[in-house]
Amino acid sequence: MKPSAKINLIRNIGIIAHIDAGKTTVSERILYYTGRSYKIGEVHDGEAVMDWMPDEQERGITITSAVTACQWKDCDIHIIDTPGHVDFTIEVERSLRVLDGAVGVFCAVGGVEPQSETVWHQADKYLVPKIAFINKMDRIGADFLRAVDMIRNRLNANPLLIQIPMGQEEGFKGVIDLIHMKQIVWDTDAPDSQIHTDDISDKYEEAAIEYRDQLIERVAEVDDDIMELYLEARPVPTDMLIAGIRKATLALKLVPVLCGAALKNKGIQPLLDAVVRFLPSPVDVPPVSGHHPETGEIVQFFAKEKGPLVALIFKVSMMEGRKLSFVRIYSGTLNANSEVYIPSYKKKEKIARILKMHANKRERIESAGAGHIIGVVGLKDSSTGDTLCDAATPVLLEKIEFYKPVISISVEPKTRDDQEKLDQVLAKLMDEDPTLHVKQDPDTGQTLLSGMGELHLEVIISRMKREYNTNVNVGKPQVVYRETIGKDSAATAIFDKEIAGQRHFAEVALKLRPLSRGEGNRFRSKLPAGAIPDIFIPAIEKGVTEALEYGELMGYPVVDVEAVLTGGSYKESTGSEIAYKVSAAMACREAFQKGEPFLLEPIMDVEVFVPDTFMGEVIGDINSRGGKIESISSKADNQIIGARVPLSRMFGYSTALRSASQGRGNFTMKFSHFDKV
Repeated sequence: MKPSAKINLIRNIGIIAHIDAGKTTVSERILYYTGRSYKIGEVHDGEAVMDWMPDEQERGITITSAVTACQWKDCDIHIIDTPGHVDFTIEVERSLRVLDGAVGVFCAVGGVEPQSETVWHQADKYLVPKIAFINKMDRIGADFLRAVDMIRNRLNANPLLIQIPMGQEEGFKGVIDLIHMKQIVWDTDAPDSQIHTDDISDKYEEAAIEYRDQLIERVAEVDDDIMELYLEARPVPTDMLIAGIRKATLALKLVPVLCGAALKNKGIQPLLDAVVRFLPSPVDVPPVSGHHPETGEIVQFFAKEKGPLVALIFKVSMMEGRKLSFVRIYSGTLNANSEVYIPSYKKKEKIARILKMHANKRERIESAGAGHIIGVVGLKDSSTGDTLCDAATPVLLEKIEFYKPVISISVEPKTRDDQEKLDQVLAKLMDEDPTLHVKQDPDTGQTLLSGMGELHLEVIISRMKREYNTNVNVGKPQVVYRETIGKDSAATAIFDKEIAGQRHFAEVALKLRPLSRGEGNRFRSKLPAGAIPDIFIPAIEKGVTEALEYGELMGYPVVDVEAVLTGGSYKESTGSEIAYKVSAAMACREAFQKGEPFLLEPIMDVEVFVPDTFMGEVIGDINSRGGKIESISSKADNQIIGARVPLSRMFGYSTALRSASQGRGNFTMKFSHFDKV
């Protein structure tokens, strides 16, 4: 495939949607009709080109965003097929960061579903122009106009119908093109079905005229030239209408809406035409801006192949044991075997190879210019979000935002071999996936793996076994509690011992007082003058601090306690730092036992997003987990429930929520405070 000569003939698009709306099915048809694939791979058969990972094929879902390139009518189209599952939102986030346009795929039956809202608003955040494709028009319950209304009301978008369907459900046979006022009909459901473009039949003519008038009226609102013709009741030339729609789409004022049935191979060719006509090329979007790493001044770069090099790594993947970086070039040209500067590390790295990507297949190329999305091999230290540039014109592009993980599991190696590999494997997986966190819990000694949901972690464990041959036992992590006291208490301790032939003596009197939750621990001295020399106060404080690291109930750290040094005594020549430290620790432990100690557990701030229909069930479930509802607010047809729930009762919640809300609910969770068990 030859690269296109001009940057204005490149389209970088993402296919975004809720799980099961048909994104991958649409992508597969695009690859087939652009000649990139000789055969259509089906998701339900586990043969989709874009879902190449074994876990994707087994589960029938997209897990990782796959990049490919194809050609349609002289345009190079780079496509990223993104996941629809809430656990893999980061894949959508980092893809949208580098794309110029997006195709939102909606199910004609389900309309706008919760994850569609999430990904649509992610695209809004990056000011990405969009077109909408209402898929599954052949399904029972398909309702084109209802789906359009949901796009308008739920997404706060401004849908512009450039097609209407010819029938729906079993009667769906084609579309009416409102721009050219023609009907497009497919002979059969077969992939190589003949397309017939004819004059509109009498049955649909009245509706077509009505919707065409609405189309022109909507475009006239944002285009003065078309408004002039519209007010004078003169016909609007097709070229002028297309230019007006393109201008309004790029300005994020309108969202062209098309329809079809991807599984039945209907509607894909007009969708490709719309991508080329209405979505931006790299020269249509604002120049990329970043800041100079030394001076901090804002610098901008236009999409020119002869400009200085500016590129962003938006994803890192391990393929056949080698690190593959996915890069979007904004300006300049990247050459194989050349050096690039990475300002975040202040160092140069060598590009060994440049690859044109087609899902998990690769084609070597010698260079790639502005506007291209490519794979790069050879970068060792750089990671997701790093900028590549020329040393002479350094720039730092804005980093990609990552989500904080909400759920954890503990992992431990099954064998000694697994033990040796585990740290390396986890490091590689964290390189690929910034939402994956690994930490050693100092309190329990467990290795904790945290991610965006149970499915996310399931997939990671599966990949550890399948790709890296590392077996682990998986368990719920122990919740780390804290200990504190319920009332004031006091104790005195004397240390008087001979160590290595020398006598050590110290007497320390302490008071412990409970503090409010979240205040932490404090130490202060109310020592009468001359009782103990000041030189020993730091040793006493250290003894208290160390004693509070392990409570007397179950050995958890002690929090929210004030220790006050109230008295003690000192003997000349036998007083020592070690004696005062040990004596202070003994007094602290004794006072702690007298202070009615109790356990504190971590309480999480939980926000649940759920459609109205399932609210009662979800609130009941939160109450059954010992949670306390703090707030309920609504957004469109969704309710947002704010609650505080003990962490120990939140394991398995993502699965419970999905079953309680038919997969339409999702939640976020973050630590709030410790409270009494």
